[in-house]
Amino acid sequence: MAILTGRNHHSANTGSVMEVATGFPGNQGQRPQSVAPLAEMLRQNGYATAAFGKYHETAPWEVSVSGPFDRWPTRSGFDKFYGFVGGEANQWAPLIYEGTTKVEPPEDPDYHFTTDITDQAITWMRYEQALTPDKPFFIYFATGATHAPHHVPKEWIAKYTGKFDAGWDEYREHTLARQIELGVVPPGTELAPKPADIPDWKTLSAGEKKLYARQMEVFAAFAEHTDHEVGRLVDAIAAMGELDNTLFLYVFGDNGSSAEGGLAGTFNETMALNALQDSVEDQLEHLDEWGGPTSYPHFHAGWAVATNTPFQWTKQVASRYGGTRNPLVVHWPDGFKAKGEVRSQWHHVTDIAPTVMEAAGLPFPTSVNGAQQKPFEGVSLGYSLDDSDAPSRHTTQYFEMFGNRAIYHDGWVAAAKHRTPWAAAPDGPLDQDRWELYHVDEDFSQAKDLAASNPAKLEEMQALFLREAIEHSVRPLDDRTFERFNAAIAGRPDLMGDRTSLTLYEGMTGMMENAFINVKNRSHTITAEVEIPEGGGEGVILAQGGRFAGWSLYMKGGKAAYVHNWVGKEAYTITTPNPVPPGKATIRYEFGYEGGDKPGMGGTGTIFVNGTKVAEGRIDKTTPFLFSADETTDVGVDGATPVTEAYKERHNEFNGEIAQVTVELTS
Repeated sequence: MAILTGRNHHSANTGSVMEVATGFPGNQGQRPQSVAPLAEMLRQNGYATAAFGKYHETAPWEVSVSGPFDRWPTRSGFDKFYGFVGGEANQWAPLIYEGTTKVEPPEDPDYHFTTDITDQAITWMRYEQALTPDKPFFIYFATGATHAPHHVPKEWIAKYTGKFDAGWDEYREHTLARQIELGVVPPGTELAPKPADIPDWKTLSAGEKKLYARQMEVFAAFAEHTDHEVGRLVDAIAAMGELDNTLFLYVFGDNGSSAEGGLAGTFNETMALNALQDSVEDQLEHLDEWGGPTSYPHFHAGWAVATNTPFQWTKQVASRYGGTRNPLVVHWPDGFKAKGEVRSQWHHVTDIAPTVMEAAGLPFPTSVNGAQQKPFEGVSLGYSLDDSDAPSRHTTQYFEMFGNRAIYHDGWVAAAKHRTPWAAAPDGPLDQDRWELYHVDEDFSQAKDLAASNPAKLEEMQALFLREAIEHSVRPLDDRTFERFNAAIAGRPDLMGDRTSLTLYEGMTGMMENAFINVKNRSHTITAEVEIPEGGGEGVILAQGGRFAGWSLYMKGGKAAYVHNWVGKEAYTITTPNPVPPGKATIRYEFGYEGGDKPGMGGTGTIFVNGTKVAEGRIDKTTPFLFSADETTDVGVDGATPVTEAYKERHNEFNGEIAQVTVELTS
């Protein structure tokens, strides 16, 4: 959001992550009209505009056919959008929107989402320039990589076999040496200490080393594959003769590298999203599948720390550079003379939009579509491109996420780490957090904490953070994480509101989790009015989620069945003993949740056919917080990946007719 608007994330009312928005100003997940995006400013000044890939800027309760569509990409300045609107996507089976319409990825055994969006971007760019060669274009190209899940073709993984057997400690030392050699960090930069939870590689067992090395091989392949696809986009611009006249800004990194895989990594990141830990033993059974379509993997937090060298900590830890600092490459031969040089002025992603506007020769619009605009909170970095010694113009910047917070000012950083990405609870109360102080003009990697030796400076910086937090709607600080997936707890809008019943019809597919009635941790019923053809029923009646967590009510061999897929680890299936006769039928599934207020507990499932109880079974565990970040609920089919291998992937449509399906919460 900061890249796309030139304002801070809280100023744009985005807060930490869209799916955990709250009712507090600055964290509500809905960009106000007073924060017009860069794309809209350019579009109204004659640019053709397009976005490809990840667009995680739409409130999740607004992602349905009911809209509103004001904050979708095509109402946020982009003429063209092809990509996904959630936090992450399965690279083999993504949930794709073209504009505001869900589209299916092609049935190609070699399909990969990054390749797809690159093809789409090249096609759009060529088409637009062929028809209107004098019309400038603006492309926002945001891959799903290298965000989890780490998905990449096998031939790319093979290139890295054995490359990381020495482990993350040696990798950190080697990387820092290379960074100094290349001049991308200052000479004398020290390696910041690892977090205490990250073990020394030499202390790991042979099995752990084998698993963790494989995790990093796949991640490295995913990163190189992404760079290759970006390279294809660059080559296409060059082939059109427009590369020298195109300002190309390449921000690479995902805040900091992600530690959400925890202290073992995971074959199925959905486990981490549900606060569950994967085991080394279980993961070792899937090494050959790692990175492929049957995996949804993430690496050990040790690799997140290592790939954030020379810094400490990782994504989510907004108090340290390991959670905030990324490289930026700027290329524009017709715009500035410098070639192959390094710039070290201090800048923030809010500076991207002002840079583009300055390059385009456009003033900041005080009003857009009738709405008075909040000024840019970033500054153009254009001044630095031809003057490596120019003083930095972005002199003050706050950071905050889940209570982790920091303030930069004139070469100093004060920081308070509040919670760890792989920990279930915060370090302690917010008002007891320990603040650290770093003179980053002299200590690039934040290796020397000066809080004890310079308390006056620390106090000055803390006061500045408070002022910035008030000005930009950062307060009140909210350190909840998993709890905020629940709209009722978070205090944000919910498309279902207080409804306890939802009736669905054939053709209703692609319903994302935040736009569907929440059956998690609740007793509920699913009642389907169907007509079964001669020869017996086959296929899906209603399904939510997919291979990595979810549930499905379906028919197989004429029998009715229900399955709960517990985060890809266990499948609890209840099946009727006899086929359901052809003709009209009412199939009802009832689940009695026995966990009370505790999430993820079990219960008893029962299937009724035409009012008669015909099957019952135990479901020992249920998915507590999230079935999927990118899979949906579908009537009459199970799209993307299947909840169960009992039916085919993709081609699992119900062969009869579905009059309606009603989902009702009963407790």
